[in-house]
Amino acid sequence: MAGPILVVDDDPHIRDVICFALTKAGYATAIARDGHEALARIAAQPPRLIVLDVGMPSMDGLELCRQVRRTSEVPILFLSARDEEIDRVLGLEIGGDDYVTKPFSPRELVARVGIILRRGTPRFPVTPDPVLVHGGLTLDLKRYEAHFGAEELALTATEFAMLAALAARPGLVLSRDQLMDAAYSGRVHVSDRTIDSHVRNIRAKLAAAGCGEGIVTVHGIGFRLSACEPLA
Repeated sequence: MAGPILVVDDDPHIRDVICFALTKAGYATAIARDGHEALARIAAQPPRLIVLDVGMPSMDGLELCRQVRRTSEVPILFLSARDEEIDRVLGLEIGGDDYVTKPFSPRELVARVGIILRRGTPRFPVTPDPVLVHGGLTLDLKRYEAHFGAEELALTATEFAMLAALAARPGLVLSRDQLMDAAYSGRVHVSDRTIDSHVRNIRAKLAAAGCGEGIVTVHGIGFRLSACEPLA
């Protein structure tokens, strides 16, 4: 059975609102009042998704995300009163999957949770054997695993969806809107900078695994997957 959705926020009213909305939508929930309690709960029972407040005392949400990403790729939805793009982009760059700004609509939050959880169903052509191979890159669409050579790529759900969309159409250029649709089902609008941040993360992970040229920017149009061969 899938774990609960873990709601991490130091404000009891916000926790109650989120848990009520998620429970009403049919999701099991658990709560943590700070980052340290969240780490203990994650270790005891891995959650299905984390709704994570950025502005907490002691250990803020960004630091908690960094620690979680050392061992887990559980989806993370950031929640913050700060409406500055730098906070949103930083949250996504360190491994967040989406971002909701306070004050928020509980209905929108539940919708975004649903979109993230549905990303396990690929939104790109699936072959009878759903494994995409391009150069040294291998994507297993059933297991949601990505490898470059023997190295596993620790991709978030959003990054996996974008890379799979590119790998399903090798050599073709995909616009930012097409990548956004692959990752967000076309139901959430995110800025071009957010898409660029995800692409930058994928490039860094490919490079760390020994990939030479991975994702190429076609200026004014979008991105395409290059040869994905090992560095010489």
